[in-house]
Amino acid sequence: MKIYIVSAEVEPFAKSGGLGDVIGALPKMLVQEGAETVVAMPLYATIDKKYKDEMSFVGEYGVALGWRNQTVKVYTLVSRGVRFYFLGNDMYYCGSRIYDEYDLERFAFFAKAALEILPHVNFVPDVIQCNDWSSALTPVYLDCFYRKIKFYSKIKTVLTIHNLAYQGIFPIDQVKDITGLPDDCFASKLEYYGSANLLKGGIVYSNIVSTVSPKYAEEIRTREYGEGLEGLLQAKKKNLFGIINGIDYSLYNPESDNHLYMRYGVDSYKLGKQTNKEKLLQSLGLSYGEAPLIVLVSRLVEQKGLDLIESVIGDMMKCNMSFVLLGTGAQKYEEFARSLCRRYPDRVAACVTFNNDLAHKFYAAGDLFLMPSRFEPCGLSQMIALKYGTLPIVREVGGLFDTVKSFNEQTEKGNGFSFTDYNAHDMLFTVYRAVDFYFNRRREFNAMIEFGMQQDFGWQNSAKAYIKLFEKAINTQRTI
Repeated sequence: MKIYIVSAEVEPFAKSGGLGDVIGALPKMLVQEGAETVVAMPLYATIDKKYKDEMSFVGEYGVALGWRNQTVKVYTLVSRGVRFYFLGNDMYYCGSRIYDEYDLERFAFFAKAALEILPHVNFVPDVIQCNDWSSALTPVYLDCFYRKIKFYSKIKTVLTIHNLAYQGIFPIDQVKDITGLPDDCFASKLEYYGSANLLKGGIVYSNIVSTVSPKYAEEIRTREYGEGLEGLLQAKKKNLFGIINGIDYSLYNPESDNHLYMRYGVDSYKLGKQTNKEKLLQSLGLSYGEAPLIVLVSRLVEQKGLDLIESVIGDMMKCNMSFVLLGTGAQKYEEFARSLCRRYPDRVAACVTFNNDLAHKFYAAGDLFLMPSRFEPCGLSQMIALKYGTLPIVREVGGLFDTVKSFNEQTEKGNGFSFTDYNAHDMLFTVYRAVDFYFNRRREFNAMIEFGMQQDFGWQNSAKAYIKLFEKAINTQRTI
């Protein structure tokens, strides 16, 4: 099987969030499953020079973008069995950010260039996997411009939605001008309340649509989580699937993690976590004691439940606990995090920054990991926390529902604590419950830690599921 992955982000070359992590890990696992895997991404100016020095120049080719004739400069390298193509254009990718105000033209170019280079590099994929709105025009272009060309005639498409909240909505006239797509591509297809919706177009024109957890695949067919596309997704439900993301255990494993003060495994986690906790608190100016440490590593935005925390933080801090936060985001939540340090200087520390080294230390030092998301397509943090023996406190939504099972007193099984409704007091009660387990039900608490650390959320299982999904796509006709 030949798989072609088209993505705006790929770790370690360029990423702004979970999409980059996923496409950084999945291709190499597909290769291990026997699939020839090729990845295309933009050649951003910000890609580290050490990777650019490894690239070989393939050639440059013309790409028609509406009335414009643009040039794509193609470079390549091979890493861990995966061939990467970097699609360059000095005007579109010269800035310092992955996303900016010219995204429509930049990613319309990328989606088309990703198709245009295939004959030049002599690669005919069985399936093209596109990811989020930034490459969602690829299946649209394929059907509207290329399907009748023999080279492209049998290629099938999968669109993977990593976060439905971001859809790529632009004025119709601009999209028509830049893409050159005919009028019949818009009515009931790309058209969205008087604008053009690139993600909607990708959903309509793809053979298969996938999301990053089974629960999220159900949720996005409802008004609450469908972001205005629930009707379309409901119509597509027979070809809509959810596959939970995996964790790259070569990066996230307390037994081999060089970011930690002390490495540990399931047989040595008590000393290991105690040491990491003590040293982290010391580095943050907090005193080490017998109280549990609750950690939050997150974008500081409303999606992540920061408004719930803000509304009950006074009651939450009545617990005998310490609380440390790491992340950046909305200004009001960054200021909220800083204000907590002023209000509780002995028990709260906030690192309003993105720092990968600190993130690893937080995962290892914590006793509990707070993640009360409003919505969560998959979430990686809760799975990382489990591997590091830090029990998650989550809302039962999306991938959190699929990966965290609240402790059940009757069966004495579970790997964390959860609540159902998006309600601050339900979250507060769950925090109280988790702290009570820490102090008064230590046997069960430790059993959850050991169970969570031994669970397998690695990419191998997810890659096998993607292989089956791609096989299904090969045998699936577009239904809408």
